[in-house]
This record gives sequence, C-alpha cells and structure tokens, in this order.
Amino acid sequence: MNTPSSLLKPSLAVVQETLNDLKLDKWKKGSVREEAGEHVASLLKDLQTNLPPLVTAADTAPGQVSAAIPLIKHLDAFYDVLLRVEEGARVSAPVDQVSALQQTMLQLNQARLALDDQLQSQAVAQEKQVGDLQVALRTARATAAETKPVVAAPVPCKPPAPVKKKTTKKPAANGTPGTSPSTNPNAKPGANPTANPAKPAPAPTANAQPQGQNTP
Repeated sequence: MNTPSSLLKPSLAVVQETLNDLKLDKWKKGSVREEAGEHVASLLKDLQTNLPPLVTAADTAPGQVSAAIPLIKHLDAFYDVLLRVEEGARVSAPVDQVSALQQTMLQLNQARLALDDQLQSQAVAQEKQVGDLQVALRTARATAAETKPVVAAPVPCKPPAPVKKKTTKKPAANGTPGTSPSTNPNAKPGANPTANPAKPAPAPTANAQPQGQNTP
C-alpha cells in the first residue's frame, strides 16, 4: 500500500515548479492576467502551508479513510483553482506556458485518482473485515448457546404439615361428663331425664288378710 505522500508528492512538486516558472508579464494585459496572478500566489502558499500537514496526517494513519478525507477535499479545491489558471492561460498566456500547465494538471489528476482508488480499496477491505467479524461473532454466540448445559429448575420444597392441637372436652353442667343437658323445655331443673320414674304400689285386694292373723 502506497502512502498518500508517495502518491502526491511527485505531482505536487511539478505543480510548484510549473507555477514558479510562469511568466505572467508575457500574458496579455487585463483582468484575466490579474486574476491568474492572484490564483498563482494562493496556490504557491497552499503548497507551503496547508497541504503538507494534511499529507502528513494521512501518512500517520495508513488504512484509515477518515484520516485521508480532509486531504482529498483540499486537493479538490486546489485542483479547481489550478484549473482556473489553466483556463486563463489559454486566453492570455503563450502556448508553451499553456502546455506546461496542462501537463502539470494531468499529472496531478492522475495522482488524485490513484489516491481515490487506493482509499476505495481500503474501504472495501475494511467493510469486508467488519462483515466477517460480525458473522464470526454470530456463529460463536450460536455455538455457545447450543453447548450451554441445561440447568434443571429447582424443585420447590413442600411446607411442613401444620401440627394439630389436641382439644379437651369440658364437663357438662349437669350429669355425666361429656354429655349435654336435656333440651326438653318441660324438664325440671336438676332432674335427670334418663332416670326411670318410680312405680306406684299396688292397691290391696279384698281377700287379703292382715299379717299375723290366723284363719278360723
């Protein structure tokens, strides 16, 4: 993988040399030459101050597309300004200067395209790597779920049976313990409803003799 500096520095050096060799005094006088002079001064300053740190930042993070994006954006703007100089040269500059500018722009454009292609290849490779890692992660999770031991659910313990309390019978108010008093409303208080009533004595008969007397 080529670094951004190895791709861009040769063409940027040609751009700087071509701009320094331009003889604006041989251009036709007018607003086109004045505007071209301003653009040339801006491009030369940009080559000295702005582009070098951007190229260095892209070199220090090889393979990272995000680090090269600021450089690509700046190169696009740089190329647009250089294109204006070339268009003005075709109107006002001698043929040899126009030819030099066109060759310089061609080299710079080829370097830009090479950098773009390399960054695109890096982005595709990174996306594939991320996709492979995601597939491997899903496969590992599925395998772990299949091999995970099944833990039986704990059997709930039955609560102990409640202890039955012994009940004692209270003695009845009247009579035998454990029996309840009669519910007969006509019974006299204190009388035992279960007792047999006394039988009356038989009446004396007419033939009965008093005891102790003899018959004649």
